[in-house]
Amino acid sequence: MEIEIVTTTDKNIGKIKVTDASQISDIKKSISKVKSALYPDRQSIRLEARGKTLKDTDRVKDLGLKNGSKLYVKDLGPQIGWSTVFMAEYAGPIFVYLIFYLRPSLIYGAAAGQKMSQVAEVAAYCWSFHYIKRVLETLFVHRFSHNTMPIMNLFKNCTYYWCFTAFVSYFVSHPLYTPPCTVQFYFGLGTFIFCELGNLSIHIALRNLRPPGTKVRRIPVPTINPFTLLFNFVSCPNYTYEVGSWIGFTIMTSSFSAGIFTIAGLYQMAVWALGKHRNYNKEFSDYPKYRKSIIPFLL
Repeated sequence: MEIEIVTTTDKNIGKIKVTDASQISDIKKSISKVKSALYPDRQSIRLEARGKTLKDTDRVKDLGLKNGSKLYVKDLGPQIGWSTVFMAEYAGPIFVYLIFYLRPSLIYGAAAGQKMSQVAEVAAYCWSFHYIKRVLETLFVHRFSHNTMPIMNLFKNCTYYWCFTAFVSYFVSHPLYTPPCTVQFYFGLGTFIFCELGNLSIHIALRNLRPPGTKVRRIPVPTINPFTLLFNFVSCPNYTYEVGSWIGFTIMTSSFSAGIFTIAGLYQMAVWALGKHRNYNKEFSDYPKYRKSIIPFLL
């Protein structure tokens, strides 16, 4: 049978041949042959112009498509691999932070040569550790459900991470920086380390939910790792632990700029967590009703 492919702005692309067993992934490949600029990762296929994006595994027969039916394709724009984006946005903060940590006289003037406090030095180690961990997780832990994302996200994400890094490092590495008391420092450092281990544990647990080479989705549950018990209370404990890490970093450094970074991160991760929590509830009828999205018992 033949189906007609049109854009979401109602411009005709052409007709392609399909069978009842054809999947959306097959249709994307056929569209790319008709219009080479629309490679598969750049396409969003829909039954209606403003409808929901169909899954690559959806079949023609299950969608009720017949000879002469229409499918709509939205151009998602130039795409870039998720891993490439993550590598850029996570590797960048390591180097940006260290620029200020080295205290160039161009930035700090004559005071650049003053001795740095132990807190400022540990803060640089903690910041670098976090982003080195994220780079390694991108390379060896994460399994992405989508191959690509819009290329503009690369610039948006890098601007967010790199600029905030400069904002935090400038003040924590500043020659006039005043560290907090010893008790506050160690409490914040302990919180940071605990939450970093928790964040890594959740990422490994989420990775093990999805068999290699598949896009299978399952309800995340605690494993034998005690850090994963947070799954009993929230849908996205990886975000909970990450916010906890930055709260610990803020306490450890007693830095206003770190606090602003933590608040911004909490807001963004709460938005992501709420979206994922809604999707879990829609996808799984038996999803635990008592779970919140990111903050136990509250949000």
